[in-house]
Amino acid sequence: MSSLPKCPKCGSEYAYEDGIMYVCPECAHEWAKDAAAESVANERVVRDAFGNVLHDGDSVTVIKDLKKPA
Repeated sequence: MSSLPKCPKCGSEYAYEDGIMYVCPECAHEWAKDAAAESVANERVVRDAFGNVLHDGDSVTVIKDLKKPA
């Protein structure tokens, strides 16, 4: 298994090293090796009302309290 990061543009797992850069062979995106560490730190975490981390594909129910008529 490769320890290289996935492409931040298309998500391809086939990125490879080229000098001080990573290159994606599928979309031709290039990014600096030090930028890969930043993107992991800046990854957005979405949580529900109870603090549980939500992932793609999770089911949620959105409710909104309506104001009572005066």
